[in-house]
Amino acid sequence: GDFSGQLLAYLSLGPIFIIVGFVTLIIFKRELHTISFLGGLAFNEGVNWLIKNVIREPRPCEEAHSTVTTKYGMPSSHSQFMWFFSVYSFLFLYLRMHQTNNARFLDLLWRHVLSICLVTAALLVSYSRVYLLYHTWSQVLYGGVAGSIMAIAWFAFTQEILTPLFPRIAAWPISEFFLIRDTSLIPNILWFEYTVTRAEARNRQRKLGTKLQ
Repeated sequence: GDFSGQLLAYLSLGPIFIIVGFVTLIIFKRELHTISFLGGLAFNEGVNWLIKNVIREPRPCEEAHSTVTTKYGMPSSHSQFMWFFSVYSFLFLYLRMHQTNNARFLDLLWRHVLSICLVTAALLVSYSRVYLLYHTWSQVLYGGVAGSIMAIAWFAFTQEILTPLFPRIAAWPISEFFLIRDTSLIPNILWFEYTVTRAEARNRQRKLGTKLQ
């Protein structure tokens, strides 16, 4: 009968939905930066597991949740995951995805709205772990700090180390076989794909119209 608890329980499944979304996006887009982002999330989870097994701080109510995969709770893996995802996405939006059309109002507005949504999702998932008695406030707080630091470090590593290597990686025979691509030099991939697709559709429509005459 606890509606808030049920809602927060569903929200705490956010990391699962994000992973499924990443796998789907990689299958259909096959873009190196997206693959790197997912690799960062996986590395972040590995660091969380390592910290937990070093600190070994128990969860607040171990007997209340018999299905958890580990009895240790410091730091919260959900909190660390969500803050990594949110902070990395924030950095990507404002530092990697360059503005178009002289930074017009709507172009900036959707970035701000999306950033607020990302932070809100991270806060709600973090809060849900305390509300559902999986973690203490300190475990959630340190998870958020760890995830944020990991996101900044991985973003810097991707931009400074991996991105210059992406063109070479995309040219590998195995990358060409699996249609893996690099879009790092394209300022706004959404606008680029929209304009290219629209131009190609119009070109094909003109050719089809010519054949039917």
